[in-house]
Amino acid sequence: MANARLIRRLVLIAMFLFSVLLSSEVSPELVLHCAMLWDGQSNALQADVTMIIADQRIKAINLGKPADGGPPVLKVAGTCMPGLIDVHTHVFLQQDAISPTYDEQLLKESVAFRTIRAVRSSAQALEHGFTTIRDLETEGAGYADVDLKKAINTGIVPGPSMQVAGRALDVTGAYPLEGYASEVQPLMPHGVQVVDGTDASRKAVREQISYGVDWIKMYADRDVWIEGEALHGIPTFTVEEARAIVDEAHRERHKVACHARSVEGVQIALLAGVDTIEHGVYMTDEQLTEIKRQGIYYVPTLWDVGYSANRRSSAELAKEFQIGQETLVRAMRTGVKIAFGTDIGGFDWQITPAKQMETFVAVGMTPKQAILTSIRTGAELMGVNGDTGLLQTGQYADIIAVSGDPLKDVTVLEKVNLTIKHGTVYKHVCD
Repeated sequence: MANARLIRRLVLIAMFLFSVLLSSEVSPELVLHCAMLWDGQSNALQADVTMIIADQRIKAINLGKPADGGPPVLKVAGTCMPGLIDVHTHVFLQQDAISPTYDEQLLKESVAFRTIRAVRSSAQALEHGFTTIRDLETEGAGYADVDLKKAINTGIVPGPSMQVAGRALDVTGAYPLEGYASEVQPLMPHGVQVVDGTDASRKAVREQISYGVDWIKMYADRDVWIEGEALHGIPTFTVEEARAIVDEAHRERHKVACHARSVEGVQIALLAGVDTIEHGVYMTDEQLTEIKRQGIYYVPTLWDVGYSANRRSSAELAKEFQIGQETLVRAMRTGVKIAFGTDIGGFDWQITPAKQMETFVAVGMTPKQAILTSIRTGAELMGVNGDTGLLQTGQYADIIAVSGDPLKDVTVLEKVNLTIKHGTVYKHVCD
């Protein structure tokens, strides 16, 4: 009798689940008709292309206009192309007209207030057409980036797909708020997590991973200065400490991004075996050869240096910009993997990071090569190239639209008319 009742219950449950499946709404399709389309790999645009998007991904790409009688069509007069990727951002830093200084952001603004501003920064990234970013530390806001990423992923707030680094690692004395009395200095907050020694370095990596970071970030140098045509700096971590950080991160299947602007910092990064070198303003030819051999990604954040030089009327930064340009040219000749990262947050979030495309073209990249540092090399660096960076079936529908031909003029990327992330339209401005 008991078995019969159990069987009847199981049958009823099965019938209920089957009815739920039958009554479930099929996720609506988005039909996008593009006057022109660049798929992210071809050498020319295609005209008159229709994309079918469902379940966040591109389901079909067809030449010609969509058939009559189907779902509503979103018509785009410009050029559709893959969403952009910036692999070096800081959504918790602000440099606009109303923002306080760096010290004041850490000392006077609560993490809650800074998070509210970071939400706006993330939305601005979408406005600029950046559908994926890697955010490299919160500068004193702890692991708030982990929570922001969760809020974006669950649809609570708009923003790009994110990978985050939480708190960067640095050594005692290397990243303080400066100019305060010695009695007060030990009480001051830091923009980083301070660690010394190999054991402490390993513990810090384990701690950060337990809080949900995707990347570990470390600082390899500080206090840079120019000598002739080279940039030098004081190393932070010893080789043993840096290796401990990288080894522990890799042991736990995480990667390490390394801030290294000078020849000394880059050398520490190479000896440690990091995954990406951030900034890399000056590197010797031998170092560039080793970077290529190890398969390390190089993320030059050049536009910000040039912009800051002009904004501050700084001859020293102007020289650093020149040195960085020459390093980038040599990196291109060596065949180093160059990824698009801008350090935005170090400059105003209202300025589009796409401005750096101009810098890349100015040193000899073709427009296509400059864009590929973002949508392809950037996607590879983040390990998401199977899901984004191309307009092809199966990939996420991360799509932007611009007026004009980006393969001829990268400045068209500085004004985005349409942003779609994972099939959701976040921005649509008619031409």
